[in-house]
This record gives sequence, C-alpha cells and structure tokens, in this order.
Amino acid sequence: MRRLAFLAPLAFAAGLAAPALAQEPRVTVTVGGDLIEEVEELGQRDVDLQLERLQTVVTRELDAHGVLGDAQVNLVLTDLKPNRPTFQQAADRPGLSVIDSLSIGGATIEGEVVMADGRRLPVHYARYSTSLADVRGFGTWQDADRAFNRLAANLASGRLVVR
Repeated sequence: MRRLAFLAPLAFAAGLAAPALAQEPRVTVTVGGDLIEEVEELGQRDVDLQLERLQTVVTRELDAHGVLGDAQVNLVLTDLKPNRPTFQQAADRPGLSVIDSLSIGGATIEGEVVMADGRRLPVHYARYSTSLADVRGFGTWQDADRAFNRLAANLASGRLVVR
C-alpha cells in the first residue's frame, strides 16, 4: 500500500507535466540550398555548431513567449557567411588571419511552420551586413547569430517572414 501512496503523487505530477511537454514547439534545422556545397569549405564542425545554435535560439525564444505550442517548425539553413575565417578556412588558406581578416557575414533561413491544424506557413528570413562598417563584434558568426535571433523574435511575435 505504501508503494501506491508514493506512486500516486508521482503519476499525478507526470499527468500535469505531459500537456506542457506536448505544447513545446518542435524545431528541426537542416542544411540546404547553396550551403550544401559550402560545408566542406566552411568546415563541418562550424556548420554543425551553427545548426545547433539556430535550433537553440528559436526553441528558447518560442518557449519564452509560449507560442506555437503544438507546431512543428522546420527550418533549412540555405546560406551561411562568417564574419571571420572559420578554422577550416584558416587551415586551407594559411594567409588568412582569424583575427585581422573581416568580411560581410549573415545567414538565410527558409522553411515552414506546420500548425497543429495542418496549415503550413512558409518562412523566409535573410540578414547580412551591408558593408564592413556594419560588422560589429569579434565573433566568427556575429552576423549569422544576429540573423538567428531576429528570425526567432519574428516567429515568437507572430511575424512569420514570408517571401
């Protein structure tokens, strides 16, 4: 009887948590478009980290705002430009400096949000620096990260960016 007394509150708590878990948006991120051809040049490690970063940023923002609860968010990273050379680029071209070399960076993200009722809402977002004067910070992926954050904010506020 004591075992049941212990399990009953646990089962009750699990029952309450299940709907909350079911409402978390599911976010998947894959590589597509021209980026497929550039993965080797940028380095698989760096691209994988950016895929993970995009998924984390979007999931965190949607969770923080409690939106798109039962939706499936499928994103495709189609273009990715670093502000500074990646490790792979620096290894392939020894003349590049990971400190002094600077370029216009950013990212293009496409995809769709599949709502619980089956509606599919297309998503397209691109953000790049327009000049070297616009590049702020010292990170390799500074502008790409800015693109990820702005896409996540648009999704969380209900402004799905459509072509």
